[in-house]
Amino acid sequence: MKIKKLSLRSRIFIAMILLVLLASILIAAVTIYQYNEEARDYHRERLERKEKAIRKSIEFIVQETTYPVTTENIPLIFKDAIFDIDAIHSLQVNLYDLDGQLLKSSKRTIQRDTTEQCLDADVLNALSNTAEHRYVLKKEKNGQIFQSSYSYITDGKFKNLAILNLPYLENDDFLNRELNEFLMRLGYAYLAMIFVAIVFAYFISTYITKSLKTISDKMNETRLEKRNKKIQVESTSEEIETLVNSYNSMIDELEASAVKLATSEREQAWREMAKQVAHEIKNPLTPMRLSVQSFQRKFDPSDENIHQKVDEYSNTLIQQIDTMSSIASAFSNFAKMPAQKSENLNVVHIVKLALDIFNEDYISFEAEKEEIIAKFDRTQLIRVVTNLVKNSIQAIPEEKENPRIKVAVFSVGDEVKITVEDNGNGIAEDTKSKIFEPKFTTKSSGMGLGLAMVKNIVETFKGSITFTSQEGKGTTFTVAFPK
Repeated sequence: MKIKKLSLRSRIFIAMILLVLLASILIAAVTIYQYNEEARDYHRERLERKEKAIRKSIEFIVQETTYPVTTENIPLIFKDAIFDIDAIHSLQVNLYDLDGQLLKSSKRTIQRDTTEQCLDADVLNALSNTAEHRYVLKKEKNGQIFQSSYSYITDGKFKNLAILNLPYLENDDFLNRELNEFLMRLGYAYLAMIFVAIVFAYFISTYITKSLKTISDKMNETRLEKRNKKIQVESTSEEIETLVNSYNSMIDELEASAVKLATSEREQAWREMAKQVAHEIKNPLTPMRLSVQSFQRKFDPSDENIHQKVDEYSNTLIQQIDTMSSIASAFSNFAKMPAQKSENLNVVHIVKLALDIFNEDYISFEAEKEEIIAKFDRTQLIRVVTNLVKNSIQAIPEEKENPRIKVAVFSVGDEVKITVEDNGNGIAEDTKSKIFEPKFTTKSSGMGLGLAMVKNIVETFKGSITFTSQEGKGTTFTVAFPK
């Protein structure tokens, strides 16, 4: 899962847990480093203390011996005393001459390692060239760390007699046990802290994101077409309060803009409608004017065909007046919004009534069953059916052989569906997207308000209208609305 896709609450939760884990790892690392430093200091100081004590014992033996204090007599001087020193201080003691040859050792073995018989030249050089005349060599063997200190033994006149070598094994068992016990206690403590951190992180992240969740829900509910409620959040931080105030200000501006937009769209719609009405009315007025002017010029009372000509002029005027009347009726019907009256209707019966006004014998009707009950407005349902059937009749050319219009009513689940299928000219591809626009029409007359009105009525009752069409083969309109 990508971090960017995590919610703010999850990010806060994960961050707090990681912070505790990181702190525990860091403290454990610092503790281990500190223990290692202390172990190194402990072994260094312990070797120095033992070396200091052993040197005092050696100085005492040198002062009390009856042998001449020379390098050659070192094995005699420390014949038995070297073992006492080893026993007292629990540390092996090796004595070398100034050339690095082993003189005496407290190691109780018959065979000694050949490397112990003679010191390396590097050790002798380092010992003689250091200001303290002391050299410590550290090496690792079989997984264990050894330190060997080298220093001079002097007589009473501070003349170098021999080289003292103290091999020291760094035994960290005790320190390692202490470290393991401490890390175990630390682990238990941090397990408890992680549990507390999880609980704390859950509640703190919930508290922090609670206000943001409220704001998010309100934003998701924001709609341009309805009145939106402002956010009321108590006990919030300064940042959340600023965000809430910005949202509330946006709501005020949105409502003002919505009112202006609705007013502007309404005015624009009526302006366009007025232009369309004016255009449609002008169409019949022109032939009426021409007919009247022609009648004035050619009127002759003595003409034997005067009655026939008057009838022709009258029919022309009546036809154009009927056209204007149909335009006015269409505009009036569209302007009337569908009533929200809802009643239980037998849709099959209402559709039959709507089809009774048509005289075309090629209109057929079928229903899934005799009674399909749904909530709708009786008058508006009749208007829907008659408009769709009328459109189908007008879509079939007069020269069409075997014209056919099939109206069907059936139910699918919780919906009632009405289909009106014809075998007319169909709808061209470039006009399908405009078929429900209020002022769009493919006919030579009319305002193109029928389908727009049907769509308006159906959607008012939470329904839908769709169509399928093939140019030259016909069109099927489907109206669906809940029972």
